[in-house]
Amino acid sequence: MALSISLVLLLGIIVFILVRTGYQRIMPGIAVCLFGFFLASTGIAPTITGAVSSVAGWISSF
Repeated sequence: MALSISLVLLLGIIVFILVRTGYQRIMPGIAVCLFGFFLASTGIAPTITGAVSSVAGWISSF
């Protein structure tokens, strides 16, 4: 749970910086957020969560 909260916070900061610097526009950003929201309710969500957890574990082993 702590990993997902910190990952959401990190990604939120990155999106905020991209919007503020002009590299990311609001409407495509909303479309990507909605895509992620609806993707989370599909059957592939546990696979994505497992992949993110394994990459985070791999990075923390360094």
